[in-house]
Amino acid sequence: MPRSVPTHDGSGRLPDAMSQLPNQPAQRPVPTSADVARLAGVSRATVSYVLNNSPTVRISESTRRRVREAATELGYVPHAAARSLRAGHTRMVLLPTVAFPTGPLHHRFFHELESGLRRLDYTVVQYGSTGLDPDDAPRVWAELRPVAVIAPGTIPLTPQGTGLLRRSGAKAVITLGPRPVPGAHALVMDQREVGSCAVGLLLERGRRRIGVVMPEESGLALFAEPRLTGARQAAQPHGARIEPLPLRYEEESAARLADRWRTLDLDAVFAYNDEYAMLLMRALQDAGIDVPRETAVVGADDLMLGRLLRPRLSTVRMELATAQPLADLVDRLVRHPGCAPEHHDLLRVGAVGRESA
Repeated sequence: MPRSVPTHDGSGRLPDAMSQLPNQPAQRPVPTSADVARLAGVSRATVSYVLNNSPTVRISESTRRRVREAATELGYVPHAAARSLRAGHTRMVLLPTVAFPTGPLHHRFFHELESGLRRLDYTVVQYGSTGLDPDDAPRVWAELRPVAVIAPGTIPLTPQGTGLLRRSGAKAVITLGPRPVPGAHALVMDQREVGSCAVGLLLERGRRRIGVVMPEESGLALFAEPRLTGARQAAQPHGARIEPLPLRYEEESAARLADRWRTLDLDAVFAYNDEYAMLLMRALQDAGIDVPRETAVVGADDLMLGRLLRPRLSTVRMELATAQPLADLVDRLVRHPGCAPEHHDLLRVGAVGRESA
């Protein structure tokens, strides 16, 4: 005859299974703005004004301090989605990104822009956009309801895409690239200036048969083709010859080009940027071609490593040039959404002649 299993109370009944589990701590409710208002002794509206840094309402510094201290004590942060629903947009500035090599100028641009926008209480989001075509990209970006979009030139933005973003709540649509787009503000980096400056330096040094490296890597044609155009524009008045030179960023590709260099009858090369210039210069030297006596070499970007080479690399230095900080410019365009499209030239270039030219 089966026996009952004794329990702590001596009965034959099995204990409730839940009673054998360790005590679970009760989950604390998510703090709300009402909790902050109650602790700080102010209204919910005041909490919203303080934590959203609203410039439209004057609130004493002591009240602001009480609200912030209460929010910190409770662990409260504003709900971004709820705030964007009320406003019809977020405080998000969307920076679509694509997978292609960028130089130090672009890194400086993004660093300056992001740090400045955070100072102005914008949320900066870099959004991977590789593989999006010009028709799909604006729709995907609009789903996030950004207050501003700074679109890269690698994804051509159409006037229709600009209109879609505006209808979805974007107060400023800005393009970043070599050319402006109708209907959008434009931060223009005219790459023709880079090619013109590089060839101008070579012309000053008496070179008239100039190769221009055209990288074969995906995405770089957006920069390389305008640089080639600028090189041709600079060379034409002097009767100089410009020869495009396809090159992959590989030692083997550079070695093949160097092996046939003398058959090209060139006395100089603008190698797109410092990285390609260093690659090609090493291959030319390995092939027994003297730099700069037989062939002068110029890059672009003014990388530190180029100054450490022997011979030291001549280059084109590029700097950002705006009348006001980038973040302040974006903020002004957001706050005045009805203004006519503005075009701002960002690029200032200068030749740096060293031993390789």
